[in-house]
Amino acid sequence: MDPPVIEEEPVRSPMRMILIQYRDNKVAMTGLVVFVLIFLACFILPILYPLDPSYQDVTQQNLPPGFSQQKVPRALRQNAKQIDAGAAFSIGIDQNGTVYLWGILDDKLKAVPEDLKPVSQVSAGLSHVLALQEDGTLRTWGNNRFSLDQVPESVQGRSDIKQIEAGYQISMVVTEGGELFVWGNENLISIETGKVQGNVEKIVSNTTTALALTKDRQVVSLSAKESTFDAVPQEIQGRAVDLAATDKSAAVLTEDGRITVWGSQDFGVQEIPQKVQGATVAIEAGRSHFTVLLKDGRVVSWGRNNFHQTDVPAEAETAASIHAGYYQNYVIREDGSVASWGLKGYLMGTDDFGRDVFTRLVSGGRLTMTIGAIAVIISTLIGVLIGGFSGYYGGKIDNILMRFAEIVGAIPFLPLAMILSSIVGNNVSELRRISLIMVILGVLSWPGLARLVRAQILAEREKEFVTAAKAMGIRELSIIFRHILPNVVTVIIVNTTLNFASCLLTESSLSFLGFGVVEPNPTWGNMLTGSQASTVIVNFWWRWVFPALALSLATISINLIGDGLRDAIDPKSNER
Repeated sequence: MDPPVIEEEPVRSPMRMILIQYRDNKVAMTGLVVFVLIFLACFILPILYPLDPSYQDVTQQNLPPGFSQQKVPRALRQNAKQIDAGAAFSIGIDQNGTVYLWGILDDKLKAVPEDLKPVSQVSAGLSHVLALQEDGTLRTWGNNRFSLDQVPESVQGRSDIKQIEAGYQISMVVTEGGELFVWGNENLISIETGKVQGNVEKIVSNTTTALALTKDRQVVSLSAKESTFDAVPQEIQGRAVDLAATDKSAAVLTEDGRITVWGSQDFGVQEIPQKVQGATVAIEAGRSHFTVLLKDGRVVSWGRNNFHQTDVPAEAETAASIHAGYYQNYVIREDGSVASWGLKGYLMGTDDFGRDVFTRLVSGGRLTMTIGAIAVIISTLIGVLIGGFSGYYGGKIDNILMRFAEIVGAIPFLPLAMILSSIVGNNVSELRRISLIMVILGVLSWPGLARLVRAQILAEREKEFVTAAKAMGIRELSIIFRHILPNVVTVIIVNTTLNFASCLLTESSLSFLGFGVVEPNPTWGNMLTGSQASTVIVNFWWRWVFPALALSLATISINLIGDGLRDAIDPKSNER
């Protein structure tokens, strides 16, 4: 009988053993996967979702997560008569006069009057709606501040109402006879009705003013204050047939089918597509874009495209009517079916300035991780140099360097950074402030690593390979950094990994207290600054849950990676 064959176990390098042991640690591998996903999200997603630090929008404040802003009710999709878009919701009516609401609706908007009769016309404002019943009765619900719910007696019950307009905290009505009635917050939007009273054909409004198209085809700015809307082009006067207004510009359609835009040039609103000139039959506007209907039923949009409000889908190419609002567009075809495009909602909601939390979260994560990473690199370089010299030379050099490390380690980082931030104030740019944070954070966080490197080198310098290197005449710097240091590099990696998590927390703490990176540049820390009030914690949970969750997952995953590396490098650590 042949003797059993004994297979020789393959020889594995120490690094390979470490990698195998780390791979078998499921908790550490989970931490690695989570951190890699967070890292990639913070450095890749900002390319796809670029941040505009200056962007603010009061109409989008504190909106919850969700994508319901264009979810047209099924019963309306094939039977629509009219649709109008508000700040975060829309309202529509079908051919039978039934009202439908969708989007982000608070309790007041949901409170549709139970006795509401068939409706012939609807209009959506910032947070309230107007509905004109077929019997001429005007109904309103939603925001009831500024007397928005108090329809003037001179309007109620009239049979000659031609147009209703729910604007930004105001309501307006135009009659067949050209009369204009306005109520609501007229301190915010002051409108001089006397300019056109008795001669109004159509009224349009935005967040600052209103414009009127008169029966003699003139365009009149109704603002009580001087504005860019006052500079109405003279060549269109007497020829206007339709009118629309964004927040900073206005457009008029003349009888020859041409479009003229005046006011601000932001977002390319004055760059009118050539194909619409001479072929337009209707025009609508949102906050910063225009949408037009052409003679052949095609629809064209231009202007700001931050929410894809100018990306007209193929199914909207054949329209009978167009309906545009803040960031939404709707078209109704001849058969009553509906197509829509624009803002659908926010993945993680918005903050108190109307900014997208998701976009700020990924951009803020990139900045937080960059600050933490550079601070760790600085602290690692200093710690390795001082620890290496101290451990190798010993004696007076060791005493001096370690006493210096103790002094630096005794300096509290947060109070020092707060004092420096107060002294510097607004005297430096934001880039220099960020650089200062990284340098201070790195310069003050090396003592722990220096002591660890010193202890390791004290043990390594007595070994035979060091004696042999000295006998061969190798320079001491080469012995420290080319012969001894590679033997302790795994310990340095573990400490650096754990220190990275500490730097993330420290930077976030500093920004949270208002002494780090300041608005409008986001970090995970300063995103939490505005979430301290109890009303925010209770009512606007998404403003603090997502930044806190991202920071927690990042630091926990980094700590798991560090613990896994330590266990892989020193398996006996599990037994202690």
